[in-house]
Amino acid sequence: MEQPQTLRSLFTDAKREKTALESRADTNTDSYRSDVNATIAKLEECQRLVGTLSMFSSNELLEDLSTSDLPYLTVDYLIAELLQRSYNADRETTLQRVLRHFETYLARLDDYALLNPKDKKLYERYVANPASFSLTQMNDAATRRDVKITRFKEEKELKQRLEYLSENQHQLQNDEDDVRQLYLAEINLYTHQAFQSLDLLTQELSMLSMIRKMPPRPEPSDENDQRRRNRGNDANYSERLDPPISQLLQGGRFGPLLSKEGKPMQPFTLLDRRTQLRDGVFRSGHNLPTMTIDEYIEEEHRRGNVLKGGEESGRREEIDEDDLDKADEETMKAREWDEFKEANPRGSGNTLNRG
Repeated sequence: MEQPQTLRSLFTDAKREKTALESRADTNTDSYRSDVNATIAKLEECQRLVGTLSMFSSNELLEDLSTSDLPYLTVDYLIAELLQRSYNADRETTLQRVLRHFETYLARLDDYALLNPKDKKLYERYVANPASFSLTQMNDAATRRDVKITRFKEEKELKQRLEYLSENQHQLQNDEDDVRQLYLAEINLYTHQAFQSLDLLTQELSMLSMIRKMPPRPEPSDENDQRRRNRGNDANYSERLDPPISQLLQGGRFGPLLSKEGKPMQPFTLLDRRTQLRDGVFRSGHNLPTMTIDEYIEEEHRRGNVLKGGEESGRREEIDEDDLDKADEETMKAREWDEFKEANPRGSGNTLNRG
């Protein structure tokens, strides 16, 4: 089936623009966002033309699909990839659109039996429970790492095959089977990347859903508002943590010292302000000791906080030779100790961790 020139040229331009966007560094500029949206619009027009031409059908087989129609199987995938690069205030809605395009892409491949056995199992798992889809069925860090390594190697091989076929594309134009293999290699790579994107999108949507369900932050109560208003109306209120020097000079007391009639309102001591300020500046920055080390040790001895050790504690009590009972007791202790050492030779208890 010969497609209109508008569909072929529109699809070629959109793919070229998508490739250029992937290598740009100004991803945070308005120009980049505008170009992304323009490329998405072109691909959506391709999608509309593909539907108008009824190019694909669930009742057909892969052999019924012409080689020139194969590239248009990837339109939904390309739209999903670009939507992930777009910027929207409602991130969750954008991700839901991305998922729908990936689902359409994979469902169409499944209709034409283009999913290999491994991807077929992943697709069945996704269809069974899209909200909790993951590339690994076990939530284990080691398993996920192994799966990521394996999939990285698989993706590298797919890219190398596609790169080889693309570099020799001019030699493949005369052989339709070779051209068909080139398009199928591209579809296999896109399918591999689609499942990786589904894994990440499912995790991000789960986090956004949890954030949306979190209770809102409580509004400040009327009591707090009243306290803030009182602070604003209080002329003496200050956000400073350290009190003013006048307060420090008064020993922490507030208010005037004398009334209007000259009567003292609180006890005070007359000091030379200049001398007081000078003594506060030229003083030690730390608390000075109140006793010497010898005085401290003597005080600790008096309180009984010092343990006596050394030679005095290790010195054995001398036995009186005339005390026969004490001598017999020491002899029996020595015999019992010798018998114990004979019954329990050194190392006999080390049965579990023998060196």
